[in-house]
Amino acid sequence: METAQDLIVCEHCDTVYRREVLTRGQVACCVKCGAVLERHQWIGLDGQFALILAALIVFVIANATPIVSLGLSGMSSATTLWGAVIAMWNDDSQVVSVLTVMTLFFFPLSQILIFGWVLWFARDGRRAPGFARAMVALHYVKPWSMIEVFMLGVLVAVVKASTYFDVIPGAGIWSFAVLTVLITIFASHDPRELWNVTRETPA
Repeated sequence: METAQDLIVCEHCDTVYRREVLTRGQVACCVKCGAVLERHQWIGLDGQFALILAALIVFVIANATPIVSLGLSGMSSATTLWGAVIAMWNDDSQVVSVLTVMTLFFFPLSQILIFGWVLWFARDGRRAPGFARAMVALHYVKPWSMIEVFMLGVLVAVVKASTYFDVIPGAGIWSFAVLTVLITIFASHDPRELWNVTRETPA
């Protein structure tokens, strides 16, 4: 008898299919509407957990070290992300500062911690306590992590500032760049696959 894990439902037209094992590079598509049903997960659970730990370390470095240093006439000034947030708050840009904290700190950190929580148990084939709520939270948090947008904005600002100042990228900006790469890798994976590779722990 087939179980729920053996079936997959198209999110767009509700057509039900029998789940097939995908090989590297394969993508399953709905024959009715053409929507992507699932992709082959090319990194295992242990690999994903290692990436999450790396992302957490890089995230801490990115928030604790200077993003960029500006030099002019022998004087220099460096700031971290939080220094920039405080400066915006003091300049009566409270809305921008709050959005910056939410999209560059709170949502990315939430995504990393939730992923780490579910993957810690998933490596043993188990579902973490609160698994369903965690998966729902990931669904809503993921779109609000905008580190890649921040990186694009910083690059534009650095290019413009280099016309007037001596611009020296700090460890923070390099850490955000690495974090962008890690998040991009995770974006290529469908977290819904965790439903299929884990089972409820017997009470």
